[in-house]
Amino acid sequence: MMDPQFNKQVFEIIQLIPKGKVTSYGAIAKAVGYPNHSRHVGNALRDYSENFPAHRVCNSSGHITAGCLEAFTEKLEKEGISVEGNKIKDFKKVFWNPLDEL
Repeated sequence: MMDPQFNKQVFEIIQLIPKGKVTSYGAIAKAVGYPNHSRHVGNALRDYSENFPAHRVCNSSGHITAGCLEAFTEKLEKEGISVEGNKIKDFKKVFWNPLDEL
C-alpha cells in the first residue's frame, strides 16, 4: 500500500491531463518518483468521483485496462479520441507525458 501522499500526487497529475490527451499508469508513476509502481497508480484509481478524468489513463501500449471500458470509451470519444476495441487509436499522437509538462 502506497502512502496517501503518493495517491494525492497521482490524482493531482491526472487532473492536469488536458482534454483530448491520455497518459499511462507508468508515466504517472515516473512523474511522482516511483518509476516501477504503475500498478500502484492503477490501485489509487479504484475510488474517484464521477467527474474525475480517470478515463485519460491507460496502459503503456494504449489499452484501456480499467473495468469500465464502455464508460471510458464513451468519455474519450466525446473528447475526440478514437478507441477501437479497448485500444486507443493514434496513441502516440494523443499521449501526454507528465514529465515533459510539469
